[in-house]
Amino acid sequence: MINVHTHPIFYEDICEDQERLNFRKEQFGIFKQSPQSLESIITGMDYGGIDKSVLLPEDITTLHGDVVVSNDEIKKLVDLRPDRFIGFASVDPHRADALEVLDYAFRDLGLMGLKLNPSKQKFYPHDEILHPIYKKCMEYNKPIMFHAGMSWEPDAPAKFSVPLNFEEVAITHPEMRICLAHFGWPWVQDTVMLLLKYSNVYTDTSMLYMDNAKDFYEQVFTRNMGPQWIDRNLNDKVMFGSNSPRIRASRLKPALESLPMRRTTLDKIFGANAEKFLGLKG
Repeated sequence: MINVHTHPIFYEDICEDQERLNFRKEQFGIFKQSPQSLESIITGMDYGGIDKSVLLPEDITTLHGDVVVSNDEIKKLVDLRPDRFIGFASVDPHRADALEVLDYAFRDLGLMGLKLNPSKQKFYPHDEILHPIYKKCMEYNKPIMFHAGMSWEPDAPAKFSVPLNFEEVAITHPEMRICLAHFGWPWVQDTVMLLLKYSNVYTDTSMLYMDNAKDFYEQVFTRNMGPQWIDRNLNDKVMFGSNSPRIRASRLKPALESLPMRRTTLDKIFGANAEKFLGLKG
């Protein structure tokens, strides 16, 4: 089982600097949580039935003066538990050295993909400034996870991450695997349209913002969407993601399992689709 959406902002091994930790809390919009030991993190994964977690950094250097979590910090965590962690890179598209940052992340650090947040980094996905970055990802055969839809992070306008903004990217880069995280909530049906039209577009389940997990998933997957849509049409496109530390994976997994889906579909959501997206399997 793979959790494709984890933010390691409170992993103790990268929280030595209190000033940087305060910066993370302010930029991510979480203030009450404290650093956790790696042992505690792994125990939580075991409790939730998670075999591997994709760790996501965030580079907001040009707009906010620093990174929330750096690529080197992601590499450090992966090296501590390579059996449990998969590392992604981040780059601020506005950086003059953006391509050099990606070369270093993919070639030297061995990170497995790229995370971009249009709302926080303030760009539209089809902006020309992104084209060299997309080309670099295709050169290394690395997927991109985009934040899509609403963001809780401060100073992160949703207009940049409306799912329809990603359609031109899917059209012009058909060989590049992209994930529109959070099902693009609240624009769920727009995300569904993109999943149906474009073979290179995926999404994840990290979208709990109201109610409890079971009620929220029932609303989205059986009322906002037709109750058989995932089983019949989207079973190869949806990946499990929790958006921790905002939401614990142990809350979301049983909520998904309570939905009227075939076990074969759940198995794809919980792991097989992520393996395909990550390039671990053809």
